Amino acid sequence: MFERYHLELLNFLHRLLGDRHAAADLAQESFVRVLVHQQSGRAIANARALLYRTARNLVIDSHRRAGVRGHDELDAIAGHAGPRHLQPDEALASGQSVQAYLRAIEGLPPRCRDAFILHVFDGMTHKQIAARMGISASMVEKHIVRGMLACRACERSEAA
Repeated sequence: MFERYHLELLNFLHRLLGDRHAAADLAQESFVRVLVHQQSGRAIANARALLYRTARNLVIDSHRRAGVRGHDELDAIAGHAGPRHLQPDEALASGQSVQAYLRAIEGLPPRCRDAFILHVFDGMTHKQIAARMGISASMVEKHIVRGMLACRACERSEAA
């Protein structure tokens, strides 16, 4: 069986894996498992089919193991303290940035602030805001632009 299917199976696995050495390892393991199955006394109706099914299963197992191993080892990440946004300094800076934006929005005139909040945070359209506030859509647009300019100024001052 080995002589008959070895090259065929090796080429099949090489096409699947793209790695000749890994294909050779899996081919050998496939033959060993089929041989063990034969020696256990169980009848094999189609040895080639069993060989290929075993090989496919080994490829799947190989991919699963590679996915698990693909995660960093604990020793390798021990010195890494985690994502930047979860670091105390970053969290403090982020909180301060949010506070600065809130102050900028709170510093807007009341009607301007209301229109800006309804648009940005509540997702209302200019037309909906105009109807709700009893002003023109053009005025709503001016209020929103003023709010965006205040936020951009805040962003620039944070970057400096």
